[in-house]
Amino acid sequence: MKLQLRNKKLSLAEQIIGWVFLACFAVYVVFLAFGQWIFGLNNAFYRSLNIFSNAGDPNIFVRIVSYTFFIFGISYVVRLLLQLLLPALKKTKGLMTILISVIKYMAVIIWIFFVLSAFHVDTTVILAGLGIVSLIVGLAIQPLLSDIIAGLFIVFEDVFNVGDVIVADGFRGTVSEIGMRHTQIVDDAGNVKVINNSDIRALVNMTDQLSVAICDMSIEYGESLERVEAIIAANLDKIREAIPEIKEGPFYKGVSSLGDSSVVLKFVAKCEEGMRFQCQRDMNRQFKLLFDRNNINIPFPQIVVNKPVTFEEATKTEKKVAKAFVEEQKEIGKGVEDVNGQAK
Repeated sequence: MKLQLRNKKLSLAEQIIGWVFLACFAVYVVFLAFGQWIFGLNNAFYRSLNIFSNAGDPNIFVRIVSYTFFIFGISYVVRLLLQLLLPALKKTKGLMTILISVIKYMAVIIWIFFVLSAFHVDTTVILAGLGIVSLIVGLAIQPLLSDIIAGLFIVFEDVFNVGDVIVADGFRGTVSEIGMRHTQIVDDAGNVKVINNSDIRALVNMTDQLSVAICDMSIEYGESLERVEAIIAANLDKIREAIPEIKEGPFYKGVSSLGDSSVVLKFVAKCEEGMRFQCQRDMNRQFKLLFDRNNINIPFPQIVVNKPVTFEEATKTEKKVAKAFVEEQKEIGKGVEDVNGQAK
């Protein structure tokens, strides 16, 4: 039972088989509904075809064919309708896909029991035997069962869905498949991580809420901060229009830090997680263009060559004052720790 990110494309032969089966199923429904007028109520073929009637001694071959069309036909139509609904679903897509798989497998099981009943096999004995066998097998495959149960909880509790960006066990990627036993995650480089559902414990779903794209821009200390902020205020709306991926923002958060050679300004915007890094790159570009248009310098490493500087020597008076000041500070600063917790 798997839920895949990309819809499986059927081949031409599979499509033809599907349409032929639907046509045969439609004919079967017509015969089943109007057979008493088409063939006659006492017709042996109709009595064998009508699975809701126990009159007479039905032809086993016809009855099995009738079971086949009835069970698999209804299963196929229901699954086809659910498949058509999948593109319109988001949060319940995982549940609907697992339901499709359950319907398919249950149809096979039901068909087997109906065929056995057509040969007058006592299915109650088989059910009792299967119960004992399943108990024995269940004890032997507990790890498998724990994965299956964990997969059901993931789907039913809507922990994450196909297409969500998650971080699991330190691996960040997009969920490409939710299986009954394991989950597959694909990162931006195309690497695929397969995790057993029961092993998924620490998980971050980054898709449920909008993510934050961060842009740090540096300006020189000599720039007027008020002038830069005024230019930013007049152009934020234009930057928002230039980056359609932005859902909220961008917002100017102020001075992030005072660096060694620059004043760092921080900007944030909210966007979809899948577009977060592209949104950050676009914000970097737009703010760089904005700064260039308004002659706002962004600092970069430079080598400045200066003439040697001659430093003055301290006078005797200054030496005495400095020594007295240091001793005084030591005395009044006793018991006060510095940032490294070393001074006493």
